[in-house]
Amino acid sequence: MSKKNKFNAGPIVLDVLGKTLTKDDIHRIADPKTGGVILFGRNYESRAQLTALTAAIKKVRSDVMISIDHEGGRVQRCRTDGFTHLPAMKKLGDIWVNGGKKASAEHALKAMEAATAVGFVLASELRACGVDFSFTPVLDLDFGRSGVIGDRSFNRDPQIAAMLAKSLNHGLQLAGMANCGKHFPGHGWAEADSHIAIPVDERSLTTIINDDAKPYEYLGLGLASVMPAHVIYPRVDKHPAGFSKIWLQDILRKQLKFTGVIFSDDLSMEGASVAGSVVKGAQMALKAGCDQVLICNRPDLADQLLSKLKVSKQKQNENNPSKYHDSPSYDAHDDVLLYSCTPLPKAKDVIEVYIYTPESPFGKPSERTFLFNLICHPERSRRAFNNKILK
Repeated sequence: MSKKNKFNAGPIVLDVLGKTLTKDDIHRIADPKTGGVILFGRNYESRAQLTALTAAIKKVRSDVMISIDHEGGRVQRCRTDGFTHLPAMKKLGDIWVNGGKKASAEHALKAMEAATAVGFVLASELRACGVDFSFTPVLDLDFGRSGVIGDRSFNRDPQIAAMLAKSLNHGLQLAGMANCGKHFPGHGWAEADSHIAIPVDERSLTTIINDDAKPYEYLGLGLASVMPAHVIYPRVDKHPAGFSKIWLQDILRKQLKFTGVIFSDDLSMEGASVAGSVVKGAQMALKAGCDQVLICNRPDLADQLLSKLKVSKQKQNENNPSKYHDSPSYDAHDDVLLYSCTPLPKAKDVIEVYIYTPESPFGKPSERTFLFNLICHPERSRRAFNNKILK
């Protein structure tokens, strides 16, 4: 780890109001309790505008992490001006299971290589505009019960979900982006939407650990960070997972040996309301084991958190994400979850990403076929990607 980096990440990740920074935005970002900024669709207009916005944020604080929810499918904040329309993760799972028909190892390989390509495109397009990190992939299983999860899930099978997530994470890493598995231990069974309700999952700990939480176990050290669910599992703890020492410390840290960063989900969501005020929620989340807490879409609550949350220097050091990545391979910006990698190429350079596609216009399905020349020919890449993966 670089000795030059003296920054200790603040525990709060907050958003900004619009497409440019206001004085209030700048004041919040400059606060030492702020450790990151999360962007939404309202913050995006074009690639040039997004690049200018991220540069402005870094001008205020060069050491804050700039993040976004950019999974693909219906959860993709940047959709125009050259951003590839990424598929919902269920599309990748469907390739694996061959649309419910007889599947084979070849279909699994095609799905994994497609997932790697998706991860690479996702990360490279965001990083080219100055975004450090995306909260992806979704590791929730598709039980056909949760509308808020639905096609954001890779598959019902935890092994398929884990392998496709691993492949997508590899693509992210190739473009210099870390990953975030969510929503631990699983949001696929609970039917209520935690954005507007308080979901409850009545199943036993054994059932959840042996099914929903399996992707976290399978991925192991491959997970850089995790976001717990605003779901109550009453047979395990009365608190939602994101406020539960049992889930975060006893199970995630000790039992599953997770050593990465833990982000709370958005504290303004209804699923977090059981904690009381936003300050109490942040305190509970940090005490339970979260390293960073998110507050989104409520600048008034962000101001409350910045002014009233008490974080000792010792606690801030304990919550510093860098403590989980003390290795030579980790980037000097250890607090922003960026892996060391070669810089993204300029337009004159060529990146070629090869994947298998079910029906390739470039050759037989069994041949390794060219799909992306992302940097040099983005228009060709998007057309090929949309035609072959989104269909």
